[in-house]
Amino acid sequence: MEILKFNSLEVSLAENDTEIEAAQALRYHIFYEEMGAKPSTKCKALKRDIDTYDAVCDHLLVIDTEKGTQENPCVVGTYRLLRGNIAAVTTGFYSEQEFDLSNIAYAPEEILELGRSCIDGNYRRKGAMQLLWRGISEYIETYGIKIMLGCGSIHGTDIAQSEKVLSYLHHYHLAPKSIQPKAHEDRFQQMDILNKNAICPETIQSELPPLLKGYLRVGGYVGLGAVIDQQFNTIDVCIVVETENITGKYKSHFTRDRKSTNKPSNIIAAE
Repeated sequence: MEILKFNSLEVSLAENDTEIEAAQALRYHIFYEEMGAKPSTKCKALKRDIDTYDAVCDHLLVIDTEKGTQENPCVVGTYRLLRGNIAAVTTGFYSEQEFDLSNIAYAPEEILELGRSCIDGNYRRKGAMQLLWRGISEYIETYGIKIMLGCGSIHGTDIAQSEKVLSYLHHYHLAPKSIQPKAHEDRFQQMDILNKNAICPETIQSELPPLLKGYLRVGGYVGLGAVIDQQFNTIDVCIVVETENITGKYKSHFTRDRKSTNKPSNIIAAE
């Protein structure tokens, strides 16, 4: 994948352990120090967010080339990417810990899981997220990806406090059966808490987490049921996006249109 640039920022795939460790350190800062997730003993000691999936994933990075060094790169944004054909012979998808993905009617090599997305607080309105979107676009074109999926997170674990958002997602953005993930029965949380006629979509849209809103804008759906993730202090839904259905209005997120990197973003993080 070629390096994409905007001002001092560059996006590319991690090429070595040093770059991956820098991404893990950023993830630790955002997820654990900023958002209140509960680290394992190992993560806390290393101050890095690490798990078994890191070894089999590609790591998409935004690096500020005016800061840091080759030995200590300044990673300011990251996404973790896991292709279905790799997941099938290694760890499986991260999302499968919470959701049954067996309904997704695509070949493994056509599926891409997105996860561990986060942006440094000083770069959330400086084009970093747009560079990540462009990097994802390059990636899905290179590998012929037909569908993307991953956990979308709502901060906090109180279902009652998020009932409007969950009900809106269920009633207005539920995935078709042929691509519909479902929360595992032992962790299943009902999403259609409120009746559809009790929801004002325009009001609820302003309350959506920015990353979830971004996925919906490019034609994304949610699966059936939510899951409470106590470790990450979130309520998770499973997002699916068929790449051929990305709406024209927002296709710039996934193209190489360099003008899109001038637009600000306040997207913070997602598992």
